[in-house]
Amino acid sequence: MTARLIDGRAVAQELRAEEAVRVGRLREAGVTPGLAVVIVGDNAASKVYVRNKTLACEAIGIVSHVHALAEKTTQSQLVAFVRRLNEDPGVHGILVQLPLPPHLDARAVIETVDPAKDVDGFHYHNIGALVVGDPAFYPCTPWGVMKLLEHESVTLEGRHAVVVGRSNIVGKPMAMMLLHAGATVTVCHSKTPDLGAMTRQGDIVVAAVGQPLLLRGGMVKPGAVVIDVGVNRLPDGKLAGDVDFESVSQVASAITPVPGGVGPMTIAMLLRNTVRSAERVAGLATRAETRIA
Repeated sequence: MTARLIDGRAVAQELRAEEAVRVGRLREAGVTPGLAVVIVGDNAASKVYVRNKTLACEAIGIVSHVHALAEKTTQSQLVAFVRRLNEDPGVHGILVQLPLPPHLDARAVIETVDPAKDVDGFHYHNIGALVVGDPAFYPCTPWGVMKLLEHESVTLEGRHAVVVGRSNIVGKPMAMMLLHAGATVTVCHSKTPDLGAMTRQGDIVVAAVGQPLLLRGGMVKPGAVVIDVGVNRLPDGKLAGDVDFESVSQVASAITPVPGGVGPMTIAMLLRNTVRSAERVAGLATRAETRIA
């Protein structure tokens, strides 16, 4: 069996086109969506991520302001800066680029962000809403995975989904979203004995643990749908996911590549959250539009 390739770039482009239309309507109503990105220090990878997000915003008409703060910025200075962004009516979304320098308390900073502008979906208010299935801003990467599965017409209700990874950013919210969609969910992590015995049970497997090429063909149920969230830099400089694409693609029915799979979807969902925030301000949002589906 050779797996069908799930093209995240193509799906993300469709979503971006939809958001561009919504941005146009907002501008006609006198509202220009605005995203404020806060980056602290000189992390090279973070700079690349921020640039990609900024370009994606500009492409559909969202105004993106990047606020680059010095490495020596103190906790109180950063918190005060975020509070000023909360009060800025031209800012509809606030994104604090992680990781922060080690002397800063990332959780405290995230909790400073107004939940109505938390387009990353990391604030406790939005996490709690996700747990109970209420409207909220959901974390962009797992929500992007859900959109990929929806686009590929993957049935989730009554299926067994295995999530490899338990991070607050991907693994845990991914499990909650799959549960809300009617799947039976198993979450695996570094303490799980015989990982392959778990992953071979999955009709859908989401790998999000940050270990290159961890999931191999013998660990996958024939016909499973495999979503690779991992992005790892190998010693030779090449990118690799958490999934050994070559072996798993011979067993799975569908698989995402790295790059070009989940990554573009993460940015697309960030755009969607930002546009929805602006629509709330303009009185154009509906309750249903903020749900997971």
